[in-house]
Amino acid sequence: MIKIPGGTYQIGTNDRTKGFFQDNETPKVTVTVPDFEIGATTVTNTEFAAFVAATGYKTDAERFGDSFVFHLLASPETLTASRPVPGMPWWFAVAGADWAHPFGPDSDVSQLGDHPVVHVSRDDALAYCRWAQATLPTEVEWEVAARGGSTNDHWYWGDSLTAGDQFHCNTFQGDFPNTNSAADGFVGTAPVRSFEPNGYGLYQPIGNVWEWCLNPARIPLTSLAMLSAKDFASMDHLAPDQVFATRGGSFLCHESYCKRYRLSARNGEAGQSSASNLGFRCVRHAQDRVAAPDEQATRRAQPMDCCLPRR
Repeated sequence: MIKIPGGTYQIGTNDRTKGFFQDNETPKVTVTVPDFEIGATTVTNTEFAAFVAATGYKTDAERFGDSFVFHLLASPETLTASRPVPGMPWWFAVAGADWAHPFGPDSDVSQLGDHPVVHVSRDDALAYCRWAQATLPTEVEWEVAARGGSTNDHWYWGDSLTAGDQFHCNTFQGDFPNTNSAADGFVGTAPVRSFEPNGYGLYQPIGNVWEWCLNPARIPLTSLAMLSAKDFASMDHLAPDQVFATRGGSFLCHESYCKRYRLSARNGEAGQSSASNLGFRCVRHAQDRVAAPDEQATRRAQPMDCCLPRR
């Protein structure tokens, strides 16, 4: 965990050319936060496996019996046995896909210990956080930490995605969604410390996997600036189709389709959504009290938003 000093910061952007109107990225606002700690990386498969071993926890994907897998990651046999998502045929609902079988039932995480855990819903993330005596970041906390002290609204390393003719994060190169050239070195997730950290020491807040946040999605920034983590701590048991904020983009983000792989970009998914590009990192305050998730998942919402399906 990395300590983020309390103080006054700016989040959001006044640039209306990059994102989507409905995401409420604008205007830039001033926020004040107390000290908090945040994970240097997203939670890894090794860390999540330790949680499961200690608690016997079953994720929502395991309870539902399936999760969404990007087509380039699944085997031909898995794709043949699965159904594509209507309107988003690059996603497949794969029976037996879950955090321990990220590409389908014929896969495992034995060689992916240092990769981010995926196929975790917001409920799953909160369950892990409770075990780890932590919680999820609010969007304010996430963006303050992700900026790393930078005044850039889009990328903490510079003014362009490939500043210095180098890759600084894991996104999609090539013809989305058909062919990923893997010019950055990865078709799917990358190990959590694959690219240089930001000024605070956070690795890959941009790209790799979407990261769950504590608050509901798309609250206007002027309103969000007046709210704190305590204001959202009682929202763990809202309806399964309540849409919560996700931030940072993923390995599937591409300029032609999903432009939400920026520091100020905002997105959201239903709380029980899970997919092969959705993970989380933890934050810790002086006192964290996170309610346990429901013992049983009950129903699903339908896809979809951006390049990520949702339950």
